Amino acid sequence: MATQGIDTIQPLRRDWRTAWKALKRLLADGNDTVQVFRIMRALNADTSHRNYARLLREPNGGRIAYDHVELARRFSDRAWVDALPDGSVGAQYRAFLDRTGFSAQGLADISHADGEGWQDVAHPVAWFGRRERDVHDIWHILTGYTAEEHLGEACLVAFSYAQTGGLGWAAIGLGAALKSLRITGERAFANAVWEGYRHGRQAKWLHAEDYEALLAEPLDAARRRLKIAEPVAYHAAQVRLREQGLAGI
Repeated sequence: MATQGIDTIQPLRRDWRTAWKALKRLLADGNDTVQVFRIMRALNADTSHRNYARLLREPNGGRIAYDHVELARRFSDRAWVDALPDGSVGAQYRAFLDRTGFSAQGLADISHADGEGWQDVAHPVAWFGRRERDVHDIWHILTGYTAEEHLGEACLVAFSYAQTGGLGWAAIGLGAALKSLRITGERAFANAVWEGYRHGRQAKWLHAEDYEALLAEPLDAARRRLKIAEPVAYHAAQVRLREQGLAGI
């Protein structure tokens, strides 16, 4: 009964050709976020179906699914974000928004740039796919991987693959690691990406979290509870890339 009806949105067939074209464009311009969503649509296939079914098996997962909170809207409520306590996950998210100018709704808009996907479809699997998109920047806060640099994005992509099993994440992380090896001849970047994957495997499954409650939680306490480790190789790679003048690769 847990998965009854979720096959009414059929899993997409993997499209390796489209994914390869999008990956080449993304590696040429790491700020071309539209390509990320093209890769996801091309390769993630039944990822949202599988993970929605898993959510229903998790403690409190049924309640989270029943509440059906649209996180892009919640995270775009600046009055709510501003009311989150100092030192919390949400306070760090607030600082992130102020520093970068990013927004949850802006990311959602980019994901719809091709006019494809599930957008506002009233279906639990479509809702879960939107949820996976909308927690991306919160995962930056939780993991400590900086969103404004390609290394931080690559590490979070690897973490996300470990958490979700979506091949789109794996393709991006592997592509970024191979690009860094070609340019630098060193393994610091690749080691950090591998660490991101390992940390994603070690951490609790973050899709089962109540994000409205999580954002009010002290950041350090949340990291301990969720078993998110300190990104040692990531920090070492940051230093090494800066020394080489390659922080932007």
